[in-house]
Amino acid sequence: MGKRTKKAGIVGKYGTRYGSSIRKVVKKIEISQHSKYNCPFCGKTSVKRHSAGIWDCGSCKKTMAGGAFVLSTPTASDVRTTLSRVKRNALIM
Repeated sequence: MGKRTKKAGIVGKYGTRYGSSIRKVVKKIEISQHSKYNCPFCGKTSVKRHSAGIWDCGSCKKTMAGGAFVLSTPTASDVRTTLSRVKRNALIM
């Protein structure tokens, strides 16, 4: 059996509805939320989305909070960087 969709991919289920721009945004979101991520505890690529903001590792059975569609949001990584810099500066002074 041949390939069913050429460009649509995961959003092929929507057909020609909702407009191409919205389908492109939804495609990016759905791909990121259905993919597996690296576990920060055990290091394996086995973290999957359980529900919005809840992520489960299939290997070490840990449950963690994260973003709605990705495990670690860009804002969260900025906050982590800032906090580590502030802690480092506090230790120096």
